[in-house]
Amino acid sequence: MTTTSANSPGPTSPATVFDAETERQAIAVVRGLAMDAPLAAKSGHQGTAMSLAPIAHVLYGRVMRHDPTDPTWADRDRFILSNGHASILQYSMLHLCGYGLERADLEAFRQWGSATPGHPEVGHTPGVEVTTGPLGQGLANAVGMAIAERHQRAVFGSDVVDHRIYVLAGDGCLMEGVSHEAASLAGHLGLGRLICVFDDNRITIDGSTDLTVSDDVPGRFRAYGWHVIELGEAGEDLDVLEQALRDAAAIEDRPSLVVVRTHIGFPSPDHTDRHEAHGNPFTAEDVARTKALMGLPDEAFHLPETLISRYRAVVTERGARDREAWTQRLAERRHDPDFAQRWDAAWSLTDPGLAGWDTIEVPVDPTASPATRQTIQAAMSATAPSLPGLIGGSADLTGNTGVKIAGASGHQRATPEGAQVYFGVREHAMGAAAVGMALHGGALPVIGTFFVFADYLRPALRLAALSRAKVVFVFSHDSVGVGEDGPTHQPVEHLATLRAIPGLHVIRPADASETIAAWRDAVTHDGPTAIVLSRQSLPQITDGSAVGPGAAPVGVEVSDPDVVLVGTGSEVSVCVGAAEVLSQRGIAARVVSMPSWDRFESRSPADIEAVLGSGVPVVSVEAATTFGWSRWADASVGIDRFGASAPGPVVMERLGISVDRVVEVAGALITARGARS
Repeated sequence: MTTTSANSPGPTSPATVFDAETERQAIAVVRGLAMDAPLAAKSGHQGTAMSLAPIAHVLYGRVMRHDPTDPTWADRDRFILSNGHASILQYSMLHLCGYGLERADLEAFRQWGSATPGHPEVGHTPGVEVTTGPLGQGLANAVGMAIAERHQRAVFGSDVVDHRIYVLAGDGCLMEGVSHEAASLAGHLGLGRLICVFDDNRITIDGSTDLTVSDDVPGRFRAYGWHVIELGEAGEDLDVLEQALRDAAAIEDRPSLVVVRTHIGFPSPDHTDRHEAHGNPFTAEDVARTKALMGLPDEAFHLPETLISRYRAVVTERGARDREAWTQRLAERRHDPDFAQRWDAAWSLTDPGLAGWDTIEVPVDPTASPATRQTIQAAMSATAPSLPGLIGGSADLTGNTGVKIAGASGHQRATPEGAQVYFGVREHAMGAAAVGMALHGGALPVIGTFFVFADYLRPALRLAALSRAKVVFVFSHDSVGVGEDGPTHQPVEHLATLRAIPGLHVIRPADASETIAAWRDAVTHDGPTAIVLSRQSLPQITDGSAVGPGAAPVGVEVSDPDVVLVGTGSEVSVCVGAAEVLSQRGIAARVVSMPSWDRFESRSPADIEAVLGSGVPVVSVEAATTFGWSRWADASVGIDRFGASAPGPVVMERLGISVDRVVEVAGALITARGARS
């Protein structure tokens, strides 16, 4: 048959379509691989991959614009496997299409160091767009990608940004709460370039979904404002599947949900529609019987060369044609130097600003004592015109967190060029959507909420770090200084939990100078950054130089200290006050601001010693749990309990975050050291 690109009118050439026998063989081979790889690994999920093989072929082979020879070209369609446990499905398609995954990679499924890990990982396997696995996250990532696509299309033009986001999701994805938040947001925004295929196989690990859920999924998505196509028993009908996807692609004013009834494990005579097929129940005999039904030989990893060559030729020819046409359009637009500069900046990972953006003066009154949440807004707003990819928003806390871009309009249906996203009270979806924006490319997402609600962002924070997604997470109201809201809103353990995430850059600035430096640092960092900010006003006591190396002395240098006082955030000023009192008692105290543990611990031993001294007692001061401070400090002033409801200064004082307490602990430590010596 002749097919049409979802993004451009007109038929494709006969050379870029498949004959029926090639399609039948390809689907059979994918199903064979879906059984072979888990059987060889003694681990995996073959049932869903088997039932989705026809849909995957229609997406990769008929509908999506993609080029296996250039997996990262900017205007490709994106595909997300939200039910990432079915990863062998995506790996099989990447092999068929020629993305660089070969037989040995498939044979090494789920093994150490292989390109085919248990769940898809972006940056690890060519052709994988996001890291999926925790159910529902991929769907929310796709919402973020659709926001990024629409924003960039409005800013740069549809001649260079004009693609769609396809996501496969299962029952588990739609049960997770993040899917409700994400789908509601997508429907409200009218993200017409987002197309979700719902694999309605009605099976989870425990058994039939009748055990746990009775949602009317199509009705639910219609209520969110989605366009819904119900295909019924069409999971094996390639033409019906293709037409549904093309019909969905033609809808521009709202996202689409294509509901397909599938049968997990099909066409296995032993495990079709059985919940055991979700895992790894197939024996070699089960596999052999299933392959016989499909006309495949009873051999592991059957990959006929003629079929593979034909499949790759069709996909790569069509993909190269689409990519080359886009490359020509982009080259024509690049004749405009302003466009070229803004485009290159937006798509740069480590230098996303126009020339000189990092020297723009941020207006801060040197005589004032602003809360660091106020300074971050000033820094964002001052630099926003020179950061073409900047797009930000908060979870209903725009004015409270400082994630408000001055002059930016809201990103809404009627204003797709707007860079201010109002996420509503949807932290789960906001975090995952921001990861999707970052991994889409061309966007610098900045999102904000109260620090205590980092709990709602935990999966997205972890996956951002795992995938090195360049998201700036802004957390305000960072300590018991929040005050009257009480312990439910006073984060004490959160700094420790964020610092424990590998690859997450964490900065807690002490004042306006460090906040401005933190913003510049986050913009150029090549992964996710969490900036943790105060509610309360803070005196200006640093020059911002501690952010880059992670820690540095504050104020007048004390070359031969009796004690070193290390603080972060609002507690650096407490350290300064304590040092003054100690000085009056004849004790020399060096004050160190340590806004970033991860930066400081990457320094050389000599650099660390230059800051903390050698053999000098160290006291840490932080309005949070003391967990972890033993790596830097000999004694800690902190809060190893939940907070209380009272005015912020009262809570701080009652819980020991005070000059008097720091002086007491420092004095006791010096005395104990002297006694031991």
